[in-house]
Amino acid sequence: MKNKIKRDVIIGMPEVVTFGCRLNTFESELIKDLAAQADLKNTIIFNTCAVTSEAERQARQAIRKMHREQPDKTIIVTGCAAQIRPDIFSEIEGVSHVIGNYEKMQVDTFRKLAGKNRQERSVQVMDIMEVTETTPHVVTSFDGKARAYVEIQNGCDHRCTFCTIPFGRGNNRSTPIAHIVKQIKLLRNNGYQEIVLTGVDITDYGQNLPGTPHLGDLVQRILRNVPDLERVRLSSLDPVEIDDTLYDLIGNEPRLLPHFHLSVQAGDTMVLKRMKRRHVREDILICAEKIYKRRPDATLGADVIAGFPTETDKMFQTTYDLIKQVGFRFLHVFPYSQRPGTPAERMPQVKKPIIKQRAAMLRKLGENLRSEYYVKCVGSTVEALVESLRIARTDTYGKVVLDRDQIPGNIVRANITGFNGANEMLGKVV
Repeated sequence: MKNKIKRDVIIGMPEVVTFGCRLNTFESELIKDLAAQADLKNTIIFNTCAVTSEAERQARQAIRKMHREQPDKTIIVTGCAAQIRPDIFSEIEGVSHVIGNYEKMQVDTFRKLAGKNRQERSVQVMDIMEVTETTPHVVTSFDGKARAYVEIQNGCDHRCTFCTIPFGRGNNRSTPIAHIVKQIKLLRNNGYQEIVLTGVDITDYGQNLPGTPHLGDLVQRILRNVPDLERVRLSSLDPVEIDDTLYDLIGNEPRLLPHFHLSVQAGDTMVLKRMKRRHVREDILICAEKIYKRRPDATLGADVIAGFPTETDKMFQTTYDLIKQVGFRFLHVFPYSQRPGTPAERMPQVKKPIIKQRAAMLRKLGENLRSEYYVKCVGSTVEALVESLRIARTDTYGKVVLDRDQIPGNIVRANITGFNGANEMLGKVV
């Protein structure tokens, strides 16, 4: 799956190029603010991703291209890929500074860099495992974005055999509820109607906080304390860690949007055990059943890895069948990517052409399931958040092409009049 790259350019501010996840999107807003406070000039900051080897390759390629096109710019590289492999990025021609995931959240880091000549190359990357708390910051806006992202936790305590993210993010640590509520109130006052709660492993929220609150407790407090907030959306959830309070909110709180993205990765129990996941096949089915029972209108999404080491044709078919059985309408398919130093790297590998074929089959299945859902929506009336002039997202995350221009960030009602065959519904604003 191609990694998403976002480039934000604002006159008078350092440019930030963002790769990867919603957490990086949130942190890039902070980076822009901190770099501006430090009065960094003529600077481009790359906030990288390490979820796959392809994500790293794209970052390196983009850095080299930027240096060729704008050789007078100071280039700073940060993010998960830089945290894990600082030496690789520091050796790229044109890179002046490499900073870690902790350092990128500190204004003093950028103040020190502002005083350096771009020829004074440096690497500032501390051991991320030494970080035990989040660094609360306040973000008041997200340039060019219709919805706002709020980091509720960072890091991960689990060690899946394919994953390097804990080594880029550190161990699980959560932001106190009071700070999160304050942040959301500010964003709501600035006009945002939809908030996305994001992090590395948000269903592990609160384990390091007094009283060990769960994700459901946090969502409940947010909805209670910000009564004029229209929509709360959740990022990726672990199927076996959804707490009872959150399940109750799914069934009883309409402001908690009915689209839930599950970190599934595979549908075969043996593969899941070799991945060292916390769930087995049956857990995924139970989770989906609980959500559908409480919210019949819900749509589910999933992350799935194609071609994990030792995955046989039969194991792959088991995953394929699970996706059909559950009805995952929104799939993020990742061809398995070897990550240096992970246990999965030492397992018997599936041949690359087979991985590519399986990934294509899963993507096609995902498209068919989404199209099937969109066809069912024809004739209904939906509420949707306007993302750009004529593109909006329903509460179930369906993409709608509107019949006339609307203001991004507004919520509109639209009659679904058709489906254009390109994974988009057609909507007439009412």
